[in-house]
Amino acid sequence: MHISGPIAGRRIGALVIAALLTYPAVLTGPDLAAAGRLPTASVPAPELDWRPCVHGSPYDCATAKVPLDYDDPGRRTIELAVIKRKATDPGRRIGTLLFNPGGPGGPGTIQMPQEYELFPREVRERFDIVSWDPRGIGSSTAVNCFATPAEAAVWNAAKPAGVPVGAQQRAAVFAAYRDLAQRCQRRDPELLRHVSTADTARDLEGLRQAVGDAQLTYLGTSYGTILGATYANLFPGKVRAMVLDSDIDPQAWTNHASDADPRLNTFLRMGADRAAAVVLDRFLTLCGSTDTAGCAFSAGSPKATRDRFDQLMRRLRAHPVGEWTYGHTIDDVLHSLYTVHPGWTELAGRLRDLWQGRVATASPLPPPPPVPHPNPYLGEEQAGAVICGDSPNPRDPAAYPAMEEAAARRAGDAGRVWTWAPVACASWPAVAAERYRGPWNRPTAHPILLVGTRYDPATPYADAQALAGELADARLLTHEGYGHTALINTSSCVKTYESRYLVDGTLPPAGTTCRQDKQPFPAPKPVGGVDTDAPKPVGGVDTDAPKPVGGVDTGGGGMAGTVH
Repeated sequence: MHISGPIAGRRIGALVIAALLTYPAVLTGPDLAAAGRLPTASVPAPELDWRPCVHGSPYDCATAKVPLDYDDPGRRTIELAVIKRKATDPGRRIGTLLFNPGGPGGPGTIQMPQEYELFPREVRERFDIVSWDPRGIGSSTAVNCFATPAEAAVWNAAKPAGVPVGAQQRAAVFAAYRDLAQRCQRRDPELLRHVSTADTARDLEGLRQAVGDAQLTYLGTSYGTILGATYANLFPGKVRAMVLDSDIDPQAWTNHASDADPRLNTFLRMGADRAAAVVLDRFLTLCGSTDTAGCAFSAGSPKATRDRFDQLMRRLRAHPVGEWTYGHTIDDVLHSLYTVHPGWTELAGRLRDLWQGRVATASPLPPPPPVPHPNPYLGEEQAGAVICGDSPNPRDPAAYPAMEEAAARRAGDAGRVWTWAPVACASWPAVAAERYRGPWNRPTAHPILLVGTRYDPATPYADAQALAGELADARLLTHEGYGHTALINTSSCVKTYESRYLVDGTLPPAGTTCRQDKQPFPAPKPVGGVDTDAPKPVGGVDTDAPKPVGGVDTGGGGMAGTVH
């Protein structure tokens, strides 16, 4: 779940969300499941006119036209920006892997090229990989509530970055999101009601038909897992293979399909606050277990490092360092935990600088991919339109301060971040015209593979367990590691099992566990340069490392030539 709080800044790979107003109870929309309706096949597949994205690019681009409202497909159409990287071994090509990078609000035309090399090698060899900017997002027909980028920048500057501190900052946040909601309602209210997960699942089915595959092969990360689960229950007979990495509990997402005003927001229901608190504690413990050469913020022991962090947060509340307020810093801390390498090392360096009273330097953005629009507008209202229209969140602004204090009691600073993440929903002027809220156990044509990371700061491992229990036929692969998604926090073991499953449908044995390739921080170097206490693998091989079945090479894509 690439979500940030009231939003300090929007970075690809740490995408954000926003706001809601107090509109009356007309904000309930039809429920696909309750109405007993499933999608019909009456809408023709969109045409994809592939062409090189830009001259010399290895990626092809296309624009798909789809109905705004699938219940009235002849009235208004919208456009989806689509991108493809062809299979690198076309003679052994199996089909197309459709990929959603999460968010909500992740632009696939940007993130797929940025993450392409992280896909297992055999998957790149044997599948065309296709992604898209979901409806409402990026270079597709997008939710955009401002006339110009300058107008959006002025709006963003009017509220504090990250977690608001004190009554004055909270009032500024609520006022900003009321203003945003009114702007969005004026510009395109119809679009706001048709950017739901169910709408996007129907788009995914259209793209599956457009690429010519009889059944869907899909990889979804973070929010892409609730999209995948929705597709699997709307189109259960069309599932060929589906990998859901860093999973969302569908009961938490839908508030158990209830229309009652929820007591907790989406992320507190998911347990993201508790999960993030555990990962932050592990970051500080591991940092303090090494020296400053291994982790720049180390204070020499885990306890001393945790104490230093707490002191720094208290100091920043009273005395910010440049733009680094407490609210901005703690928001940055949690989202920096998403990517272990280089995220944790860079975070430690920023915390050291702030501790020493120096203005920290933000991590550089990844280079733009070779596509026509490498920097599309990604305003908060895009992710907000999806989550606020799709997932119930408290409508009363007065609920948020109390919710924050309760979350802080159970999860510390992390509770504050995840409390304010969906504050846009307190003012949002629309609810999705169609939402899928279950059932989640429709039997699929083939089983689904879930990947859950043990220490994930956004989508808890418990959510992966919950989704495994909800789906009719799913196998959970446990990633013993840190960060948000196994895709960007690499485990060669995970990649091997994913490759085998995507290629020929072979699931890992029940209860399989994989380890992350590289630990967050190196151990301190002992005197003399030799660690005599470190356990020695037999014959140079780590005998504790999990081995995939059949003796398959655990190198990324190492299944090439071994699966039939």
